[in-house]
Amino acid sequence: MTNWRAVFVGFLIATVFGIVGLVVPGVGQLAAGLLGGFVAGYMAGGGIGSGVWHGLLAGSLGGIIGGLLLAVAVGLAGLALGPLGGAISGAAGIGIFLLAVTISIVMALESAVAGAVGAAVSS
Repeated sequence: MTNWRAVFVGFLIATVFGIVGLVVPGVGQLAAGLLGGFVAGYMAGGGIGSGVWHGLLAGSLGGIIGGLLLAVAVGLAGLALGPLGGAISGAAGIGIFLLAVTISIVMALESAVAGAVGAAVSS
C-alpha cells in the first residue's frame, strides 16, 4: 500500500531543495531529487521495493508539477505577447511537453534509486 504521507514529504523536500538548488543549476536539482527520494523511501520503509515505489512517486510528482509550471509560464508569456506570442507558445508547446516528460522521468528514476537506499537504511 502506498504511504502518501511519505510521498508528499519527499515531494516537498525535493521541491524546496530544487528551488534552493537553482543557485547551482543541474547539481542542485539532482541533489534535490536524491534527497526527496531518500526521505520518501526512509519514511515508507518496508523493504527496497517499497522504497523504490515511494521514491519513484515522489520524484515523478515533482517532475510533473515542474513541467506544468513551465507550461503555464510559457503560456502566460505567449498571452502577454498577443497573437504572435500565441503562435510562438503554441509551436513551443510540443517541446515543452517533451521537456516536461523528460524531466519527470529523470527525477523519478533518480528518486527511485535514492528511495531504495532510504528503505534499506531504515530496515
